[in-house]
Amino acid sequence: MRRTTHLALGLLAIVATGDAVARAPELTDGQIRRTIIQESVAAYLATGHPCACPYNSARNGSNCGARSAYSRPGGAAPICYPSDVTDGMVLDWKRKR
Repeated sequence: MRRTTHLALGLLAIVATGDAVARAPELTDGQIRRTIIQESVAAYLATGHPCACPYNSARNGSNCGARSAYSRPGGAAPICYPSDVTDGMVLDWKRKR
């Protein structure tokens, strides 16, 4: 009898855990856009260059502004603003998660 009770409780715990995971809140599109921006900027900064976006700071503490990779044509193109993130990018991000 005890084995059956423990088995039933164990199965209940597994099912309850699965339900909790299934009900984990999904990120909003706005949160996903911010995450995509953070990932893009982090990838650029990991190359050792400080000026991914105009709002980043250069090594001397000044604003990157027009010196940023975002502002210069050609080369790297980091994603800096929510308007840069397309709906397709959001869908791709959701599919990968």
